[in-house]
Amino acid sequence: MHKDSNQELKRKAAIKAVECIESGMVVGIGHGSTAMEALHCLASHLKDGRLQSIVAVPCSTLMIQESQRLDIPLSTLDEHPVVDLTIDGADEVDPQLNLIKGGGGAFLQEKILAEASRREIIIVDETKLSPTLGMRWAVPVEVIDFGWRSQADYLESLSARVRLRRDASGSPIRTDQNNLILDCNFGPITDPAALAVRIKGRAGIVEHGLFLSLASEVIVGCSNGVRRLTR
Repeated sequence: MHKDSNQELKRKAAIKAVECIESGMVVGIGHGSTAMEALHCLASHLKDGRLQSIVAVPCSTLMIQESQRLDIPLSTLDEHPVVDLTIDGADEVDPQLNLIKGGGGAFLQEKILAEASRREIIIVDETKLSPTLGMRWAVPVEVIDFGWRSQADYLESLSARVRLRRDASGSPIRTDQNNLILDCNFGPITDPAALAVRIKGRAGIVEHGLFLSLASEVIVGCSNGVRRLTR
Protein backbone atom coordinates (compact mmCIF):
# COMPACT_ATOMS: atom_id res chain seq x y z
CA MET A 1 0.00 0.00 0.00
CA HIS A 2 1.27 3.48 -0.89
CA LYS A 3 2.58 5.62 1.99
CA ASP A 4 0.04 8.40 1.30
CA SER A 5 -2.78 5.83 1.34
CA ASN A 6 -1.51 4.48 4.66
CA GLN A 7 -1.50 7.97 6.13
CA GLU A 8 -5.08 8.54 5.02
CA LEU A 9 -6.11 5.31 6.77
CA LYS A 10 -4.33 6.48 9.93
CA ARG A 11 -6.18 9.80 9.66
CA LYS A 12 -9.53 8.01 9.49
CA ALA A 13 -8.69 6.00 12.59
CA ALA A 14 -7.44 9.10 14.42
CA ILE A 15 -10.67 10.98 13.74
CA LYS A 16 -12.68 8.08 15.19
CA ALA A 17 -10.44 7.88 18.27
CA VAL A 18 -10.68 11.60 19.02
CA GLU A 19 -14.47 11.22 19.07
CA CYS A 20 -13.94 9.32 22.35
CA ILE A 21 -12.49 12.40 24.06
CA GLU A 22 -14.87 14.36 26.28
CA SER A 23 -14.51 17.92 27.56
CA GLY A 24 -12.63 18.13 30.84
CA MET A 25 -10.47 15.08 30.20
CA VAL A 26 -6.76 14.63 30.75
CA VAL A 27 -5.63 13.20 27.41
CA GLY A 28 -2.39 11.33 26.82
CA ILE A 29 -0.74 11.71 23.44
CA GLY A 30 1.65 9.06 22.17
CA HIS A 31 4.49 9.49 19.71
CA GLY A 32 4.81 9.10 15.95
CA SER A 33 2.99 9.89 12.74
CA THR A 34 -0.25 8.21 13.80
CA ALA A 35 -0.41 9.96 17.16
CA MET A 36 0.37 13.19 15.31
CA GLU A 37 -2.82 12.76 13.29
CA ALA A 38 -4.79 12.49 16.54
CA LEU A 39 -3.03 15.54 17.95
CA HIS A 40 -4.00 17.66 14.94
CA CYS A 41 -7.59 16.42 15.12
CA LEU A 42 -7.71 17.29 18.83
CA ALA A 43 -6.39 20.78 18.09
CA SER A 44 -9.14 21.27 15.50
CA HIS A 45 -11.83 20.23 18.00
CA LEU A 46 -10.46 22.63 20.60
CA LYS A 47 -10.27 25.48 18.12
CA ASP A 48 -13.89 25.12 16.94
CA GLY A 49 -15.23 24.60 20.47
CA ARG A 50 -16.31 20.97 20.17
CA LEU A 51 -13.99 20.21 23.09
CA GLN A 52 -13.21 22.41 26.08
CA SER A 53 -11.11 22.29 29.26
CA ILE A 54 -8.78 19.62 27.87
CA VAL A 55 -5.23 19.20 29.09
CA ALA A 56 -2.86 17.03 27.07
CA VAL A 57 0.06 14.96 28.35
CA PRO A 58 2.38 14.30 25.37
CA CYS A 59 5.00 11.62 25.89
CA SER A 60 7.92 12.98 23.89
CA THR A 61 9.79 16.20 23.22
CA LEU A 62 8.59 16.24 19.60
CA MET A 63 4.93 15.92 20.60
CA ILE A 64 5.29 18.58 23.30
CA GLN A 65 6.70 20.99 20.74
CA GLU A 66 3.91 20.28 18.26
CA SER A 67 1.27 20.65 20.99
CA GLN A 68 2.70 24.04 21.90
CA ARG A 69 2.63 25.08 18.24
CA LEU A 70 -1.04 24.07 18.06
CA ASP A 71 -1.88 25.95 21.31
CA ILE A 72 -3.06 22.79 23.06
CA PRO A 73 -3.05 23.19 26.88
CA LEU A 74 -0.34 20.95 28.33
CA SER A 75 0.26 19.18 31.59
CA THR A 76 2.53 16.43 32.90
CA LEU A 77 2.18 13.07 34.61
CA ASP A 78 3.56 14.67 37.77
CA GLU A 79 0.58 17.04 37.79
CA HIS A 80 -1.93 14.43 36.55
CA PRO A 81 -0.67 10.97 37.50
CA VAL A 82 -3.89 9.37 36.24
CA VAL A 83 -4.76 10.00 32.57
CA ASP A 84 -8.37 9.59 31.42
CA LEU A 85 -7.60 8.51 27.86
CA THR A 86 -4.44 8.04 25.82
CA ILE A 87 -4.33 7.82 22.03
CA ASP A 88 -1.27 6.25 20.45
CA GLY A 89 -0.17 4.25 17.43
CA ALA A 90 1.50 0.86 17.07
CA ASP A 91 3.81 -0.93 14.66
CA GLU A 92 2.20 -4.37 14.97
CA VAL A 93 -1.01 -5.65 16.59
CA ASP A 94 -1.94 -9.28 17.26
CA PRO A 95 -5.47 -10.73 17.71
CA GLN A 96 -5.19 -10.36 21.53
CA LEU A 97 -4.42 -6.63 21.07
CA ASN A 98 -0.84 -7.09 22.19
CA LEU A 99 1.49 -4.66 20.45
CA ILE A 100 4.97 -3.98 19.25
CA LYS A 101 5.70 -0.27 19.54
CA GLY A 102 8.79 1.86 19.30
CA GLY A 103 9.43 2.56 15.63
CA GLY A 104 9.57 6.23 16.59
CA GLY A 105 11.90 5.57 19.51
CA ALA A 106 9.76 6.87 22.41
CA PHE A 107 8.42 3.55 23.66
CA LEU A 108 9.68 4.00 27.25
CA GLN A 109 7.59 7.15 27.70
CA GLU A 110 4.72 5.62 25.73
CA LYS A 111 4.62 2.65 28.09
CA ILE A 112 4.75 4.86 31.18
CA LEU A 113 1.84 6.87 29.79
CA ALA A 114 -0.12 3.74 28.86
CA GLU A 115 0.27 2.30 32.35
CA ALA A 116 -0.97 5.58 33.86
CA SER A 117 -4.08 5.66 31.64
CA ARG A 118 -7.60 4.52 32.46
CA ARG A 119 -8.12 3.82 28.76
CA GLU A 120 -5.60 3.30 25.96
CA ILE A 121 -6.86 3.59 22.39
CA ILE A 122 -4.44 2.43 19.71
CA ILE A 123 -4.94 3.69 16.16
CA VAL A 124 -3.39 1.90 13.17
CA ASP A 125 -3.89 1.29 9.49
CA GLU A 126 -4.87 -2.21 8.42
CA THR A 127 -1.32 -3.17 7.41
CA LYS A 128 -0.31 -3.25 11.10
CA LEU A 129 -2.54 -6.22 11.94
CA SER A 130 -0.65 -9.49 12.30
CA PRO A 131 -1.55 -13.04 13.36
CA THR A 132 1.56 -13.19 15.58
CA LEU A 133 3.81 -10.46 16.92
CA GLY A 134 7.27 -10.41 15.40
CA MET A 135 6.20 -11.46 11.93
CA ARG A 136 6.42 -7.92 10.57
CA TRP A 137 8.36 -5.89 13.10
CA ALA A 138 11.45 -6.17 15.27
CA VAL A 139 11.17 -5.54 19.01
CA PRO A 140 13.00 -2.33 19.96
CA VAL A 141 14.99 -2.47 23.19
CA GLU A 142 16.31 0.66 24.89
CA VAL A 143 19.73 0.23 26.53
CA ILE A 144 22.20 2.49 28.26
CA ASP A 145 25.54 3.24 26.61
CA PHE A 146 27.65 1.38 29.15
CA GLY A 147 28.07 -2.21 28.07
CA TRP A 148 25.52 -2.01 25.29
CA ARG A 149 27.35 -4.64 23.25
CA SER A 150 27.00 -7.13 26.11
CA GLN A 151 23.25 -6.39 26.10
CA ALA A 152 23.22 -7.10 22.35
CA ASP A 153 24.99 -10.42 23.01
CA TYR A 154 22.42 -11.28 25.68
CA LEU A 155 19.53 -10.51 23.32
CA GLU A 156 21.17 -12.64 20.64
CA SER A 157 21.29 -15.49 23.18
CA LEU A 158 17.48 -15.18 23.24
CA SER A 159 17.53 -15.93 19.47
CA ALA A 160 17.25 -12.34 18.24
CA ARG A 161 19.02 -10.80 15.29
CA VAL A 162 20.16 -7.51 16.80
CA ARG A 163 20.86 -4.21 15.05
CA LEU A 164 21.85 -0.91 16.61
CA ARG A 165 19.44 1.72 15.32
CA ARG A 166 21.25 4.43 13.35
CA ASP A 167 20.25 7.53 11.40
CA ALA A 168 20.91 8.16 7.71
CA SER A 169 24.44 9.39 8.46
CA GLY A 170 25.28 6.21 10.38
CA SER A 171 25.24 7.79 13.82
CA PRO A 172 23.39 5.93 16.60
CA ILE A 173 19.87 7.23 17.20
CA ARG A 174 19.27 8.29 20.79
CA THR A 175 16.09 8.41 22.81
CA ASP A 176 14.86 11.41 24.82
CA GLN A 177 16.79 9.81 27.72
CA ASN A 178 19.95 9.79 25.55
CA ASN A 179 19.96 5.99 25.45
CA LEU A 180 20.52 3.66 22.48
CA ILE A 181 17.97 1.46 20.70
CA LEU A 182 18.63 -2.12 19.68
CA ASP A 183 16.15 -3.48 17.13
CA CYS A 184 15.74 -7.18 17.88
CA ASN A 185 14.21 -9.48 15.30
CA PHE A 186 12.96 -12.57 17.12
CA GLY A 187 10.79 -13.78 14.26
CA PRO A 188 7.26 -14.92 15.20
CA ILE A 189 6.88 -14.61 18.99
CA THR A 190 4.86 -17.53 20.34
CA ASP A 191 4.94 -16.39 24.00
CA PRO A 192 5.27 -12.59 24.21
CA ALA A 193 4.81 -12.53 28.00
CA ALA A 194 7.68 -14.94 28.62
CA LEU A 195 9.92 -13.06 26.19
CA ALA A 196 9.12 -9.75 27.88
CA VAL A 197 10.24 -11.14 31.24
CA ARG A 198 13.47 -12.51 29.79
CA ILE A 199 14.35 -9.26 28.03
CA LYS A 200 13.93 -7.22 31.22
CA GLY A 201 15.98 -9.68 33.27
CA ARG A 202 19.29 -7.98 32.52
CA ALA A 203 20.92 -4.85 33.97
CA GLY A 204 21.47 -2.16 31.36
CA ILE A 205 18.23 -2.90 29.51
CA VAL A 206 15.88 -0.02 30.25
CA GLU A 207 12.69 -1.06 28.41
CA HIS A 208 11.35 -2.98 25.44
CA GLY A 209 8.64 -2.38 22.85
CA LEU A 210 6.35 -5.27 23.76
CA PHE A 211 3.09 -3.71 25.01
CA LEU A 212 1.07 -6.54 26.50
CA SER A 213 -2.48 -6.19 27.87
CA LEU A 214 -2.24 -2.39 27.75
CA ALA A 215 -4.50 -1.52 24.80
CA SER A 216 -8.16 -1.09 25.76
CA GLU A 217 -9.15 -1.10 22.10
CA VAL A 218 -7.64 -0.75 18.65
CA ILE A 219 -9.19 1.41 15.94
CA VAL A 220 -8.15 0.30 12.47
CA GLY A 221 -8.31 2.51 9.40
CA CYS A 222 -9.27 0.23 6.49
CA SER A 223 -9.75 0.85 2.79
CA ASN A 224 -13.49 0.24 3.26
CA GLY A 225 -13.98 2.16 6.52
CA VAL A 226 -12.97 1.89 10.17
CA ARG A 227 -12.93 -1.21 12.40
CA ARG A 228 -12.97 -1.19 16.19
CA LEU A 229 -11.27 -4.12 17.94
CA THR A 230 -11.84 -4.75 21.65
CA ARG A 231 -10.76 -7.42 24.12
